[in-house]
Amino acid sequence: MRSKFKTLIFLALAFALVLPAFAQSVKFSVSPAKLKPGEKGVLKATLTIADPEKKQNYDPAYGEDDYFNLVPDGNYPNLKFGKTQYPAPTQKTEGIWEYHKSVTLSKPFTLDKNAKPGKLDLKATMTYGLCHKTSGFCDPPKDVSGKAILEILAVENVAETQTEDPDQAVDNQTVAEPQEDAETEEVPAEAEPETGTDKPVGGKIWYYLLLALLGGIVLNFTPCVLPILPIRAMSMVNQAQKDITKVLIHTMVYTLGVLLSFGAIASVFVIARASGVNLTYGFLSQSLIYNLIMLSILFLFGLSLMGVWEMTAPGMNVAAKSTSKQGYAGSFFAGIFAFLMGFSCMGPFMGPALEVAVRLSSPMLVLFFLLIGFGFALPFIIISLFPKALKLIPKPGEWMNIFKETMGFVLMYLVWKYFSNVWGLTKSGPYMINTAMFIVFLGFGAWLYGRFVRPENKKWVQIVLGLAAVAVIAWAAWNYLPWDESMRPKETSTLSADGLQAAEYEGFYVFSEQAFEKLMAEGKPVFLDIGAAWCQNCKNNMKKVLSQPDIQQAFRDKGVTLFYGDFTKEDPILKQWLEKEGSVGVPFNALYIPGEKPIKMSELFSKKELLDALDQIKLEAN
Repeated sequence: MRSKFKTLIFLALAFALVLPAFAQSVKFSVSPAKLKPGEKGVLKATLTIADPEKKQNYDPAYGEDDYFNLVPDGNYPNLKFGKTQYPAPTQKTEGIWEYHKSVTLSKPFTLDKNAKPGKLDLKATMTYGLCHKTSGFCDPPKDVSGKAILEILAVENVAETQTEDPDQAVDNQTVAEPQEDAETEEVPAEAEPETGTDKPVGGKIWYYLLLALLGGIVLNFTPCVLPILPIRAMSMVNQAQKDITKVLIHTMVYTLGVLLSFGAIASVFVIARASGVNLTYGFLSQSLIYNLIMLSILFLFGLSLMGVWEMTAPGMNVAAKSTSKQGYAGSFFAGIFAFLMGFSCMGPFMGPALEVAVRLSSPMLVLFFLLIGFGFALPFIIISLFPKALKLIPKPGEWMNIFKETMGFVLMYLVWKYFSNVWGLTKSGPYMINTAMFIVFLGFGAWLYGRFVRPENKKWVQIVLGLAAVAVIAWAAWNYLPWDESMRPKETSTLSADGLQAAEYEGFYVFSEQAFEKLMAEGKPVFLDIGAAWCQNCKNNMKKVLSQPDIQQAFRDKGVTLFYGDFTKEDPILKQWLEKEGSVGVPFNALYIPGEKPIKMSELFSKKELLDALDQIKLEAN
């Protein structure tokens, strides 16, 4: 054990020594390092990008960029600074300058003719924000402060500083950052405190954090969560009937379950991103396993609401075991279950905010999700703090049982949603039959458990039949749920006269980069819709706008070719396209007019928005 412990210590120390070598660093310098009054110099800051997967972007159209800049700190009356100068890029991508490995920003200045001789500590701050080369995700802007020493010579001291090559700067001081995570979040050593480094687009971080809190509150009233909301409220009523003082404790335990769940999913995003995985919000919906798990949970909970079974432990004695501890555990797991229900509705209802969230630094990303969780639990916290509000809820009665059973049918509708997702992922009739058979056995196992695992039955009966119920469900999962690609039917493609493959939606063709580029080269407009079977907003856009006869006719009148990209299963080509266009998920809809910037539709768009975009083609035609 001691040798293993020493080995772990050694590895940890080695890891700590090696990691700083890969940290980003900024060097400040002045060129020339010595100047006479009236002469000109340059303040420089060189950013070394240690991570080979990161780059620094700059759009020359904006001139001086507030989020990629070099700014002197403090007041220097003897120095007159010019604008920040940006060097030639490593490469250009659609007008955007990209810098790889390193980049030096320059700030020219003129020394006043009356400047007194001596050494001047010239403090400055470099602001930068690295982006991932592949995914396009960008870190929040980061400030690094440091100083360079400028020596002001006496007028009579004719030094040969004027002949010094201005491009060869003397690094008077280096401000290096310690090891950072994938989001370069650590504060650099010897640097001044940073302010506002976690500002996404336009510095609206507080706006999006507030949006997260409000989004969590609204999440309670989505179709995924609404069925269990009254159940939770009725539980609070029952608790209040016994002891009003325990309502707050139960609510805090429920909140803890919610926050831990949201914190866990935030950790998944952070870990995946640190591992180099481009994790978009809809990634879970592309997982067959995730959809099967959610389908099973909703089905079991729906059966429970309908009275088919009730969760009890084998051998439980109602009188002896119905303790507050069990009640608190129930509140904790109620919070976890509420999270599972709410998570599946976060994408459609909070899509724009989530696009910003995945670009935040790791701590801010975790805070974002925790605020959603806090907002999610806030209505119950308010009720627990003001117990009189419970009087507004009707007293327990037969209506509760009727309402509970009705909510069971609502959950069965959500089961159908995930069942449809399974179809979208597999497109296999045989596998859908297998999934339906699994649901049958799952229901039988739940009934077996609920019917015989009851306190009035003998303990051995509860244990044997409880294990039998679990065995039935496990056997059904083992036999019916494994997926094999051989189950997927062979696709038969219908080609148009231009060699385009017809998509599943009328008027659309399967997206192909080659076909897209060919049409662009020919000067023909293209409309691209990237959607998924599990994306409700995608279906709404297609049903209410894109597939409407008048819209289809408008497309034909403008000579627009319609492409559809199916992102139900993660497709590397579509994923790369979304990254290039700055989107982290679906729905994605854009009109491409040759020679013009793409016109992107909003997440849920109207006919008017689309027709306004199509009007741009007329201008192009003329």
